[in-house]
Parts: sequence; C-alpha cells; structure tokens
Amino acid sequence: MISKKIIHNNFKNHADFLDDIITNFDKKGKDFGNQDRNSLKLFQLNDMTLNVKSFRVPNIINKIAYKFFRKSKAQRSFEYANNLVELNIGTPQPIAYYEFKSLFAFNKSYYISEHQDCDLTYRELTTDLNYPNHEAILRAFTRFTYELHEKGIHFLDHSPGNTLIKINKGDYNFYLVDLNRMEFKPLDFETRIKNFSRLTIHKFMIEIMSDEYAKCSGENYEKIFNIMWQETETFQEKYHSKQRLKKKLKFWKKN
Repeated sequence: MISKKIIHNNFKNHADFLDDIITNFDKKGKDFGNQDRNSLKLFQLNDMTLNVKSFRVPNIINKIAYKFFRKSKAQRSFEYANNLVELNIGTPQPIAYYEFKSLFAFNKSYYISEHQDCDLTYRELTTDLNYPNHEAILRAFTRFTYELHEKGIHFLDHSPGNTLIKINKGDYNFYLVDLNRMEFKPLDFETRIKNFSRLTIHKFMIEIMSDEYAKCSGENYEKIFNIMWQETETFQEKYHSKQRLKKKLKFWKKN
C-alpha cells in the first residue's frame, strides 16, 4: 500500500495513471540505463515519456532514518528539482514521488520525472577527447557550473554522468539529474572549486575549466587551477583506495 504520494499540480489529473505504474512497476515499463543500484524504467503518458526511478530498499539503519528523521531520496529529488526549476536551472520536469512505509520502517520510494533526451553527457567529454567542439562544450559547461554556484546551488553529485547536454544550433543546454544530494546556500570560493573534483582525470580539461571559471569569476587562474587539480588528485586517490578495499573484501568473502 502506498504510504505517501506527492504529485505536481500540473499532473494531478493523471493520478490514476501514475498510481498504476508505481503499483505495477515490476510488471510494466521499459528498462532504461544501468540497473545495478537503482531501477529505472520508461513509461509513455500520451506524447510524454516518463522516467521512473525506483530507489533500492535501504539498509536497516536508513530504514529507520528515512522513516523518522530524514527525507527519502525520492522526496529530496522531487523537491530539489522544483527548486532548480524555480531558479531557471535545467533539469527534467519533476512529476511526482511515492513512498512505501511500514509502521516502524521505510521500504521503497519512487521518483517520477519527464524523460529528458540528450546528445551526450559530460562523461563523453572524458572518454572521447576528439568529440566535436570539445573545448567549446567544456567551457559552456564551466559557465553553467558557475551559474549554479552564483545561484547558491551545491550539487554534491557533480560527476560525469549527472549532467545531460543537449546541442541546440551551436548552443548547449545542460540538465542536472540524480538530484537527491544537493545543498542550497551561498558557496565560498574553495567549495566552488572543489565542486569540479569528481569530473575528470585529464589535466588539460582541468586547465580549460580553470581558465573559463577565472573568466567568469574574475579570480586568478593559477589559484583556481592549483585548487582544482589538487582536489581532483585527492578525490582520485580516495576513490582508488576505496576500490582496492572493495576488491580485498570480495576476495576475503570468496575464501
């Protein structure tokens, strides 16, 4: 039984349809993207394609936390998306979120948004260094990130797959996805630059983004580059250390 649902005012007349796709999520819809962590499916509502994200059942600690103390990932995704729309920042249109709870614990949640087509994500810029207009897109992305920072948006999951890019007659439109980890507050200089640390391992891309951010902000290029590159290296070290630990744990479990 659905414990909670919030539907955007523009879609309340489709409540029965939305209820049905959530209730029958396992039986209906078309799988989309990577299904390892959370499940994504596409559904058709008239001429609109809906993207439904089913968040995996949390561990026992988070079952209690989401039940009594914290907003669910689905609720945060919906609310943050509405915040972004109000701030005129690109993100797929938020439609609804659903939660399933028992008396003492949180179970599953779902976030529904309009499915956003794109030409590429930031990830393609890191894997195809000869992508057409590579530097122009990278600079436009940097200006977009600067706009986020100026509007007090700290996207904590600012990583390669979480910005969709649409090419529109030489212009580039950016859309944020995977929104459940965000902060809305004024950002100091170091927090702004550290926000680039998860994006790429390529030094020349860091140089370009540093140059463009310096042009946007009026800050010194060398200062920006030194922080951005140092934070990138620090993130990579932590990431690879964590991956090595995971491999060791898997080895110990097998043996």
